[in-house]
Amino acid sequence: MRLIDEQYMKTPFFGRRRMTVWLQRQGYEVNQKRVRRLMRLMGIEAIYPKPKTSKKHPHHKIYHYLLKDYVIERPNQVWSTDITYIPMAHGFMYLIAIMDWHSRYVLSWKLSNTMERSFCMEALTAALRQGQPEIFNSDQGSQFTSLDFTMRLQEAGIRISMDGRRRAFDNIFIERLWRTVKYEHIYLYRYETVPELLAGLTSYFYFYNHERFHQSLDYCTPAEVHFNQCLPYH
Repeated sequence: MRLIDEQYMKTPFFGRRRMTVWLQRQGYEVNQKRVRRLMRLMGIEAIYPKPKTSKKHPHHKIYHYLLKDYVIERPNQVWSTDITYIPMAHGFMYLIAIMDWHSRYVLSWKLSNTMERSFCMEALTAALRQGQPEIFNSDQGSQFTSLDFTMRLQEAGIRISMDGRRRAFDNIFIERLWRTVKYEHIYLYRYETVPELLAGLTSYFYFYNHERFHQSLDYCTPAEVHFNQCLPYH
């Protein structure tokens, strides 16, 4: 599963057939049936890198995608959220993050061993303690379309935007965040326990927000841009 996750970050267009061939070429005796089962457990499928267990609920309202050709020019204009699979030495966890699109600042994040919406609500509550956006974007997963989640946004006067079905890059900034977190941190360690993973991610997200320079931010940190303290690189 760890190998599949690493390769999927490189080639999200690999379905079970291509992933099976890739694993076989690495010397692993696996068949499509096993690869399909593992990918389902991880919640990934070709092209659309979203946890499958956050699939939309048939009775929940789906909101339109509001960000096509939308100009992002200031902090707290658009926030977005997503959930990803985090491999461990034994087992795995799910990670949710909420980030500001303009600054790339990660406002909140939470870990969970299940996909229940409670940890998504906890992340939203933590983010809203720091302010609120004009628009909040997510995928169409049932955690984000639930009445609890959408009502919390609507009560705050926040407009709701949702990715188009099977469009992996409507939420492109947080997809890039997952690649960064995994390549710069998760894949470099083999966390044995959840407390170790929690401590590691706490340190990493502090580094990401306050110390990691972003070329797209003129070599400022997300925190500097988010709080209008950036001194552009020359």
